[in-house]
Amino acid sequence: MTVVIVSGCVGTGKSTLAKKLSKALRFEYVDVTKLIKENNLSDGYDKKNKCEIVDVKKLNKFLVELIKNKKNLIIDSHLSHYLDKKYVDLCIVTTCDITILRERLKKRNYSVQKIKDNIEAEIFDTIVIEAKERKHNLLIVDTTKGYDLKGILKEIKK
Repeated sequence: MTVVIVSGCVGTGKSTLAKKLSKALRFEYVDVTKLIKENNLSDGYDKKNKCEIVDVKKLNKFLVELIKNKKNLIIDSHLSHYLDKKYVDLCIVTTCDITILRERLKKRNYSVQKIKDNIEAEIFDTIVIEAKERKHNLLIVDTTKGYDLKGILKEIKK
């Protein structure tokens, strides 16, 4: 069994990469946002930020059970790096130049505050730092100008 998590700030390209990896490896793609909605893992909706409020401990418990019952997963979520490293073979964190990221978030019609929050998280490498603190086997992928999919696939197959 191989579990790869793809995390990163909103708009950095994690879902695009996760879907490509899933297809190339023939792994099951797990969209955590969809799981949260389908399995009532949300503690409500934040109207200001237009997003679900997620209890990470509850989400992780659900994901661990999913991992135990499945084989070869690509888990896509900006929260996936909170999983305990013992359940994860590789943590990929996507990053992106903030100028490009700002444009991507504007195209999604995010509020000025939500764009600011996500840009700041990217500037301060929040997710990279959190993944390192959890001692994940980490691969950082800058999606600004594309990336070497074959190289990433080699890392997964190690």
